[in-house]
Amino acid sequence: MNIVGNRTLKSALEDKARRVPAKTLVLFEDRGGSVERYTYEAFDRRVNQLARALLKLGLAKGDTFNLHLRNSPEFLFGWFAAAKTGTVMVPTHPDSTPDEMEYILNHSEAKVAFVQGSSAASVLACRARCPRLQEVVVAREGPVEGARPLGELVERQPPEPPEVALGPLDEVAMMYTSGTTSRPKGVLITHANYLHGGEIMAKAMRVGPEDRHLIVLPFFHAGAHIHAFVPSLIAGASAAVMESFSASRFWDQAIAYGATLAALFAAPLRMLLNQPERPHDRQHRLRLVTYAQNVMPEEFEAWHARFGVRLMQLWGMTESMSLPLINPLDLPAKPLSMGMPALGAELKVMDDSGQEVPPGTIGELVLRGTPGVTLMKGYFKNPEATADAIRGEWLYTGDLARMDEEGYFYFVDRKKDIIKRAGENVSASEVEAVLKRHPAVSDAAVIGVPDPVRDEAVKALIILREGERATAEELIEWCRPKLAKFKVPEVIEFREVFPRTSVGKIQKHLLRGSR
Repeated sequence: MNIVGNRTLKSALEDKARRVPAKTLVLFEDRGGSVERYTYEAFDRRVNQLARALLKLGLAKGDTFNLHLRNSPEFLFGWFAAAKTGTVMVPTHPDSTPDEMEYILNHSEAKVAFVQGSSAASVLACRARCPRLQEVVVAREGPVEGARPLGELVERQPPEPPEVALGPLDEVAMMYTSGTTSRPKGVLITHANYLHGGEIMAKAMRVGPEDRHLIVLPFFHAGAHIHAFVPSLIAGASAAVMESFSASRFWDQAIAYGATLAALFAAPLRMLLNQPERPHDRQHRLRLVTYAQNVMPEEFEAWHARFGVRLMQLWGMTESMSLPLINPLDLPAKPLSMGMPALGAELKVMDDSGQEVPPGTIGELVLRGTPGVTLMKGYFKNPEATADAIRGEWLYTGDLARMDEEGYFYFVDRKKDIIKRAGENVSASEVEAVLKRHPAVSDAAVIGVPDPVRDEAVKALIILREGERATAEELIEWCRPKLAKFKVPEVIEFREVFPRTSVGKIQKHLLRGSR
């Protein structure tokens, strides 16, 4: 037995709905500023009604359905309705194209898609090419022609939970990977995955019943689930859910809702730092902001000086579900570190022969775990990829990292982002970090391009800051004293935007394909 016990997300929600029925669980603000509030009891009753509606639609245990929604109460109701029926929810980015939706709907075998007015078009456009998709339901911003209203399905459903046998290893969600290098894969996530990850995060952040988590990350990504919502549920806390992230409104929202916790990524952190300073920048109650992906040390210092709230970097991936690396609150902060192993986590840095390497040596980051509990259950309909990722007890992450003498881990690059140049290995992220320090550079992406003599050449794609100018020659000269000769970009190209995943990761396979 482990920390999950025999619990499920269903039992976790119902426990709190019985014990603290009148306490607020969710405050939701849409992009227009309208606010909805749900107590634990009211939330649970809405979930039960939607759970019964799923069964009325013909879904049975193991069947999949799509949530093509922005952050909303309806997304949460759908997620927990899956947890009460044994069905599996498949969240997707509302801005996905019809081609992207066709692939995921067909691959996941989704029988129903829940949409909102602003996201319905891509699902309806590919519906005829998705033979298993039986129903499209509009959950918000309706009516939508060709989609059934959600209210019609749930209005007469009783608020008691359906009788469905469930266990911790049953699947709740199938989350598609970001697709930075290839076609997305469906990651199978269980009740135990959610509860184990939620317990780890709740304890790392010291979440208590009086905390309120400001959630601006998208629910169609695993981060908002494990960083924020599940830890809040486990601790009997509350969540202030925003429909989307707004750099100009973030601090006003934190103040208005009395938030004590928040979760971000590096890009939103930078956006907040780039906002004009205001006299009430510190008039919030936030005590901790977790984040993933590196920020520069000077940005880390600027954040603390200006906003006065602790930043805690962590690392995880959809396949790991829990956050196995976290910068501990009681130890000195190391801004460029992903952290130390979380409670119960075991990680190593391995070379290509499978041997653990000493501190300071770069290798692949691997994580010991149990599929369905501390690791994903597997990839849907892809046993080969599952076997390649999980070998014995170890998840091979595809991330290159190093560990220092104190046991802190540092991200180096994705294995697929290493550029092979004339027998030398060039880390794209190292070159990007140098370029980003140039005062005119807003963002940089470095890729390898074919070279008939040196195997690959180093190419940098650059987005300049608004109102700033720089030439390719100037940026190359900037790099020369800061990088070994073989790492200096040979080609510079300027862009207005980069193709990105839902959490801001640059989709380098699209950059390589567009060269």
